[in-house]
Amino acid sequence: EDGMVSYNRGDYVPAMKLFKSLAQAGNAKAQNVLGVMYRKGEGVTRSSTRAFMWFSLAAKKGEPSAKASLQEMSKDMTPAEMAAAKQMTATCEASLYRDCD
Repeated sequence: EDGMVSYNRGDYVPAMKLFKSLAQAGNAKAQNVLGVMYRKGEGVTRSSTRAFMWFSLAAKKGEPSAKASLQEMSKDMTPAEMAAAKQMTATCEASLYRDCD
């Protein structure tokens, strides 16, 4: 809740900290928000590969908006970016969300 308050007022750095903690605990909604933040460069350096990774993790947990974002992003990413994002996703999952940077 506090993360969304910070996010909605454009205070992205504290929002990122809160969402990252929740995402690392396996929260699909927080994973999806991180995907949005990386996709738009909100509080972080814009990164399609990191966005794709977080959307992938959220989508695997059934987050519908993450699934839609994945479909949109996959149209614009190069094969190399897709491969990197998939590798990052595998590393993140294998570490139980601790090695996701």
